[in-house]
Amino acid sequence: MIGLVVFCSTATVLLALAVISAARAPFDDAFEAERGSHVTALFDPAKASAEQLAATAHRPGVEAAAGPFDQAVVTIPADWVGRPPGPLALVGRPDPASAPVDRVELLAGRWASAPGEVVVNNPGGGAASRFVGTPLTTNTGVKLTVVGFATDMSQSSGGWVTPEQAAALHPTGRQMLYRFTDAATEQQLTTSLANATEGLPEGAVESGQSYLVLKQAFSAGADAYLPLMTVFGVLGLVVAALIVGNVVSGAVISGYRHIGVLKSIGFTPRQVVTVYLTMVSVPAVVGTVLGTAAGWVAAGPILQAAFSGISTGTAVIEPAGWLPVATLVSVPLLAALAALVPASRAHRLSAAQAISAGSAPRAGRGLKVQRWLSGTRLPRAVSLGLGQPFARPARTALTMAAIVLGVVTVTVTTGVTTTLAKSMAAPDRSTHIDVQTSAFSENKIAPRLTPEQTTAMLHTTPGAEQVSVRGLVRVGILGQPQLVFADFYGGDAMVDHRRLNVVEGRLATGLNEIEAGPAFLDQHGLKLGDRVTLVLEGRQTTVTIVGKEIQGNANAITSNDATRALLTPDPHVVEYDVKLAVGADAGAYQKAVTGADPSLSASVVTPGTEGSVVAIQTFSTTFSALLSVVAALGVFNTLLLTIRERRRDLGMLKSIGMTPRQVVAMTITSVAWQGVVSGIVGIPLGILVHRLIVEHVRIIAFPDSMIDVWGAPLLAALALAGVAIAVLGALVPARSAARLPIAEVLHNE
Repeated sequence: MIGLVVFCSTATVLLALAVISAARAPFDDAFEAERGSHVTALFDPAKASAEQLAATAHRPGVEAAAGPFDQAVVTIPADWVGRPPGPLALVGRPDPASAPVDRVELLAGRWASAPGEVVVNNPGGGAASRFVGTPLTTNTGVKLTVVGFATDMSQSSGGWVTPEQAAALHPTGRQMLYRFTDAATEQQLTTSLANATEGLPEGAVESGQSYLVLKQAFSAGADAYLPLMTVFGVLGLVVAALIVGNVVSGAVISGYRHIGVLKSIGFTPRQVVTVYLTMVSVPAVVGTVLGTAAGWVAAGPILQAAFSGISTGTAVIEPAGWLPVATLVSVPLLAALAALVPASRAHRLSAAQAISAGSAPRAGRGLKVQRWLSGTRLPRAVSLGLGQPFARPARTALTMAAIVLGVVTVTVTTGVTTTLAKSMAAPDRSTHIDVQTSAFSENKIAPRLTPEQTTAMLHTTPGAEQVSVRGLVRVGILGQPQLVFADFYGGDAMVDHRRLNVVEGRLATGLNEIEAGPAFLDQHGLKLGDRVTLVLEGRQTTVTIVGKEIQGNANAITSNDATRALLTPDPHVVEYDVKLAVGADAGAYQKAVTGADPSLSASVVTPGTEGSVVAIQTFSTTFSALLSVVAALGVFNTLLLTIRERRRDLGMLKSIGMTPRQVVAMTITSVAWQGVVSGIVGIPLGILVHRLIVEHVRIIAFPDSMIDVWGAPLLAALALAGVAIAVLGALVPARSAARLPIAEVLHNE
């Protein structure tokens, strides 16, 4: 049992530490190795000359600077090197290998050294060497050849060309890369940039990208897992300490005679304590070794999921090498410390006291409670069971603490799962048909109808009540090197089953309005009310963030068809959402759609879940089950020790007529009431922990309606969790007590 508890605790703690270390150290190490830019600033070349910008490198507070570099935004109209068409920010820069700031790391090929050559930023890491040599043509007819792939932690550009080539592309901005002496906080960065650019014409600074925002974006996915993993890791360690203490306490009490014998044949008090510490340490070490191995194996997939879709640059995402050493040393030490207090009782006992005490309980312990219970009208087996825990109050307290933690775990898991289920619930109970175009599905048949004709056909097909249109295209954000996905909704109500709920602000239904999820806002350092400039196909428009979605891609925004029309005449339609009227035949509607245009794929909508949501649900459910079993094992251990101590009492009770069923009832009653009390204590604690977790999962912004999930039926079910854990751990010992043979137990009397 100790081995199992320590195994679960060690694996959980190692996973939590792996995520914590990966969310911080890799970024810092890679950033410092590259001499990353604290602020990547973009300037208007019409308002600040290259000489003026170069002079800012020598202002007080500037540790180092690179630039100015011309920046131009080009549009690649066709798929290129595995990427969709869209804008590409290019910076004219010589080989940065020895640059004072932002030493870009080349992943494949070579650096651009002549006009017509380009090095592409590959922020996901890994060299796409097979694409070296690929020709590119911009929408204005400029021909470029990919000669290399590179990446940097500063995310300073989407690609790099020679300074001469950048000048020929008609640059719209100039870039400066700064490192400041004071750069620990956003306030310090803002002040340092203001000091460096003091004296420049008003409006010269167009944007400034902070490395702290990039660092926050780097760890955003991992931070989503941290609250849950930390809670379960701490719960696991506490339960392990409680059960180890309970085991050793019971072993000392039930082994008084054994302790007396050891001391009588020459064992010193310290050696006796060492016996009990060793008894705990052996299974604790085995559990730690196995738990460390299991946690180390699981850390890879967990980190891969946590950093999925995040620009990691040159950072190496792997668990820190010191983690196995830390768990192999600290967890057995914790188990030994938990065992030391109860083992010290064996240190104090003299040989005569220990042998004479035997295994009998101390006289008078709990007798007042037992006598009071015997005067009630309760069945005698029940009253004996209720009074039994008062004979060993310390052991009972440890057992109840383990049950409380089990109840807390079940409550937290139930709350998290219910909250996540609410967040993924379908927007309404109507039947929806998802109609995908050939651009979004595997069906590559040439479309028969135009987008406008398709919309009209979907409206007029019998059964349709509403038709919404979704366009998807990648757009640039002025001052940001990487592209983002933009969903543009139109049609009836401008909403479909894929559109996320807005939990703060409002839907982006007006011209030049967008909404985004918390991950996008964190990654770009934005908030509601901020304005950004979108760039597409040579056009640009400034939009306002009016809504925060419940979740969403860190590189995606949502807007409307009117805003899309300001950027491109192509609607970029990828799918339609059709809400059917009540009683409409979904199958007939699907057949009618594919019959009108075979390039369309129609299917009935089935609500799904995001991968991160599934991962969190799986993790919480797994460890809830493990810790509940561990808590039940704590009850199991307590009752085994109690039955061993009270073998003679049980033999006497059976000899005067107590039946096996009454013995089972007495044993289960002794822990069932502890389960009731543990539920009363554990449920409020679990509700509090649940709220702390869901309020700190930064990739999802839950509204209060999704956090407050505690209805009367759910609370009633949770109230039984403590009883269930207690009874589960009591069943086997109770049956064992019922089968005790009277003659064998009493033959020494």
